[in-house]
Amino acid sequence: MRAVDEQTATDLGVFLGRVVRIDDSALVRLRRREDGMVAAWATTAGFDVLAGRALRAEISPSDLAVGAAGLRDALAAGSDDPGFGMDAAWRGSLPPDTGFEHVDDVPARAVVQLAADGAELAVENSTSVGPPRSLLDQTVLEVSGGGHEVEVPLRALFALTAMGFVPGAVQGADGKADLSAVPADEPVRVRATKTWVRIDGRFGSVCLRAAGDIPLLIG
Repeated sequence: MRAVDEQTATDLGVFLGRVVRIDDSALVRLRRREDGMVAAWATTAGFDVLAGRALRAEISPSDLAVGAAGLRDALAAGSDDPGFGMDAAWRGSLPPDTGFEHVDDVPARAVVQLAADGAELAVENSTSVGPPRSLLDQTVLEVSGGGHEVEVPLRALFALTAMGFVPGAVQGADGKADLSAVPADEPVRVRATKTWVRIDGRFGSVCLRAAGDIPLLIG
């Protein structure tokens, strides 16, 4: 794998670093799109969504899965070798490159506030194995449009903000979100197909199966 320019290499390094921070055993799948861009999708342990972004890069073969930590280290060392292929370890499908319909735009500040409120609840209710599944699966955002009615669970917003996909979505020294750091006019876009929900921030997207469909299996 080779990034076509220094900025792409930097962006990919930041993306992989955040993926590994969430799960040091995460996988990343790279797939060449019809438009020539490469879609990078990573697993997110605990959140059960895919985090991804499009990159200007060259890959061979055109679809491969590797360890996120290994790819990060290879990139930092200036190597074009993405590491040992782990295609067999990727369990589940990828969202399509096209076909998503716009559902609605949500103010990014509202999304960050929902994630921050959820984080407080997660701390209050966490056990030795983390927050309860019922909390992560709780619907915290409902949007409709384009013939779709979409329910967004808390885990998707956690992943969106943890990956840094919303500009300014960082915690202050007190552990609380500083909403003033998020641009007032910044949107988070919700798009959907019949089987997938995609939440787009400025710097990347998270995808999950639509409610009622086959659950996403990753690992």
